[in-house]
Amino acid sequence: MGNPLLDMQVSKGEAMLEKYKLKANDAILAGEEHMSIYEEIKEKYEITYVAGGAAQNAARAAALVRSPTNSVVYAGCVGSDDLAEQLRAANSKEGVASAYQVKQGEKTGACAVILTGHHRSLVTTLRAAEMFDKSHLSSPEVAPLVDGAQFYYVGGFFLTHGVESALEVAKKAAAAGKTFALNLSAPFICQFFGVQLGQVLPYVDILIGNEDEATVWATANGLASDTSLKDIAKTLANLPKHNPSRQRTVVITGGPNPTIVAKSGQGEEPKSYPTYRLADDEVVDTNGAGDMFAGGFLARSPPANREFIPTSINWVYADRLDGVDWTTTPVP
Repeated sequence: MGNPLLDMQVSKGEAMLEKYKLKANDAILAGEEHMSIYEEIKEKYEITYVAGGAAQNAARAAALVRSPTNSVVYAGCVGSDDLAEQLRAANSKEGVASAYQVKQGEKTGACAVILTGHHRSLVTTLRAAEMFDKSHLSSPEVAPLVDGAQFYYVGGFFLTHGVESALEVAKKAAAAGKTFALNLSAPFICQFFGVQLGQVLPYVDILIGNEDEATVWATANGLASDTSLKDIAKTLANLPKHNPSRQRTVVITGGPNPTIVAKSGQGEEPKSYPTYRLADDEVVDTNGAGDMFAGGFLARSPPANREFIPTSINWVYADRLDGVDWTTTPVP
C-alpha cells in the first residue's frame, strides 16, 4: 500500500537542482515553490515516463521474484485520468493486481525525477494519492484481498497522509499473526513524521531503510551522532513491539556498501552482507533501486533459511541500477 505515481524522469538536470534548490540525492514533497517544475521539464527536457511510486515499485519487484500472476496486490488512490490507466497497465504487465481507489475528477500523482550522474532527486506532487480513504480497505472488492494476504507492506511516504489506513492494516496483521513490513522511504519521513512513524513501528515485523534514513532517524530520536549503522539497526530492532513473540528484522542498505541486518532479542548481534556491485560505468541511475531491494526481500521472505536473502536480493537491486526497463531483466 502506498502512493501511486507516474515518474517523469529527466537526465542531466543540474540546472533544475540549482533553480529549485534541490539536493542531488533526495526525496521531497513538492511545495508551492516547486509546482512549476513539472511543466518546465516538459518544455526543456526529453522525459521518460515510468510507472512509479515507491511501494508500487516494490510490488512489481515482488511479483517479478515470486512469479505467480496476481500473487501481489497493490492498493493506493489514483485520479480518473489516463495516468491511472498507464499505471494499471504497467502493473498488469508485471503480474500485479491493482486495487486502486479512484477519485473522480482528480489527477493521478506525479514525481519529477531529476537525474544527475548516478544520483536522483525526487519531487512529488501527491494529488489523488493523498486522498486515500481507510474505508477502501473494507470495500467489498478490497476486503477479501486484505484478509487473504499473508504479507503486508506499506511505504513510509504513505504515512504523510494515511497513518490511520496503515494502522488498520498493521493491526489486522498483528491479530492474524501475519507479517507487516514498513519502509522508512526518505530522510524527511524520519525527521518530520516521527509521530506517525512511532504509531506504526510497534506493529512492524520487517523494517527496511537506507543508511541516510537510518542516520536521520537516529538523530531525531536522540542517538549520538557517531552511532554506527549496526547500533542504529539494533536499536530499531529492539524498540517496543505490540507482539514481542514475533521477532523484528531491520534491514539497512548502503548503496554499494554491505547490507546490515539486525534482529530483536537478547544475544542477537547485527550482521552485514556484501552487495553485488556494479562498476561505475555500468550504473545508469539509482531511481527505484531501494524499492527493488524491498520488493525482492519480501518476495523471498517465506523460506525458513533467511541468511542468504540479503545477498541474493542484492541481485535484484543491482539489476535495477542497470537501466529503466528493469522489469525485463532476469533474476538469478
